Amino acid sequence: MTSERETIDILPNSTDLLRLIAEGDVAAANAFFDLLDASDTVLVMSRLPSESRTALLSIIGAERGAKLIENLPEPQLIEAVEDLTPYDAAKILEEFPSDAQADVIGGLDIDAATAIIEELRTEDARDVARLTSYDDSVAGGLMVTEYLSYEEGKTVADVIADLGHNAETYADYDIQYAYVTDHTGVLSGVLRMRDLLLAPRLRPLQRIMIPSPQSVRDLLPLEELVRFFDQNKFFGAPVVDENGLLVGVLQRSAVEAAVADDLDAMYRSSQGIVGGEELRSMPLLLRSRRRLSWLSINVVLNLIAASIIAFNQDTLEAVIALAVFLPIISDMSGCSGNQAVAVSMRELTLGVIRPTEIARTVLAEAALGVINGLALGLLVGVVALLWKGDMWLGLVVGCALMANTIVAVCIGGAVPLILKRMKVDPALAAGPILTTITDMCGFFIVLTLAKALIDKLA
Repeated sequence: MTSERETIDILPNSTDLLRLIAEGDVAAANAFFDLLDASDTVLVMSRLPSESRTALLSIIGAERGAKLIENLPEPQLIEAVEDLTPYDAAKILEEFPSDAQADVIGGLDIDAATAIIEELRTEDARDVARLTSYDDSVAGGLMVTEYLSYEEGKTVADVIADLGHNAETYADYDIQYAYVTDHTGVLSGVLRMRDLLLAPRLRPLQRIMIPSPQSVRDLLPLEELVRFFDQNKFFGAPVVDENGLLVGVLQRSAVEAAVADDLDAMYRSSQGIVGGEELRSMPLLLRSRRRLSWLSINVVLNLIAASIIAFNQDTLEAVIALAVFLPIISDMSGCSGNQAVAVSMRELTLGVIRPTEIARTVLAEAALGVINGLALGLLVGVVALLWKGDMWLGLVVGCALMANTIVAVCIGGAVPLILKRMKVDPALAAGPILTTITDMCGFFIVLTLAKALIDKLA
């Protein structure tokens, strides 16, 4: 690990690395990166000017180049590959596992992707074509095509000989098991490495394999994959197509990473970061346009909520203390609603709720809203009573917060389901919609109650 001081010193604006790249000093550049851990490497590569990064990757060799960029955020990784010549890009991508190859090439524009695929080895090009044909959120889009597979007629000796002959190639595989197929490629068994090594050399694989292993379909969606690995404590599972042909292996870690990516994307959308991942190395105007597309809508929605106050200005002027509690009621109801949004989004992700189950969701949230609304309303009402000594003020703000909490959780639970049915991104739209409605309802309830009791409050 490098110290904080060392990390600061190795940033590419120190000119040392830039000089080594300009001079084409491969040995010194390798020595420079030998001193860094993975996080420092990401920092250095992400800060390099694109021209210098391209020059470095062009001279340092495919294997080392792949290690330098493999952990970069996806937008920077794609940019780094796109800046290379198709030949250099292909050689670096050949060092990546098949799923990573497909992810990168799938993120390129069609011309760049085609040019790189033409330079790939035939086997890699075939795997990339297969993987990019799948959606990213199904088993086929998450699997790898690096696995060991042997026909039933092979013997233990045949497999061990193959392992020895291809040891260098297989060293990069994440091998837990080998798989056994019939002569057409249909999955028929799984082979544990321990059973293979301890079995007599002339024994057929059919006699030591575990027959009819559990597998997943290549089109199985992410939520079903999560459920599969929750129910089965496997490190990985074979992936088969509709005909039972073995097409890949899905690692548990790939499913967990996909879920984490979905949650991360959901969080960014909920915060108004639209259009995918944003990094500060991306073009300024692009970042500004993406953010403004959400912020401008939010301005309009907030103006609608503010109009409720304008229509009840007389009541607010008569009972000025209400102005103190308006933001409290709005914010607390918004927090309660966002909790309901989060639960609905999570249940949608896990597949434990359908977008059509709006009534069920609203009833469940309403029950919770009554309990939480009563507790929060009582708390705020008591605060108002102690502050102003006015029981009626406490009753107004307490009842308003209770009612608005019920409204907020019902809407927060239902909106993601409604948006999902409309094929609108729930994470992006649920927040502004919820904020506007809870603000409008909160202001309306408070000011309407105050207007009805104006003689007792004034």
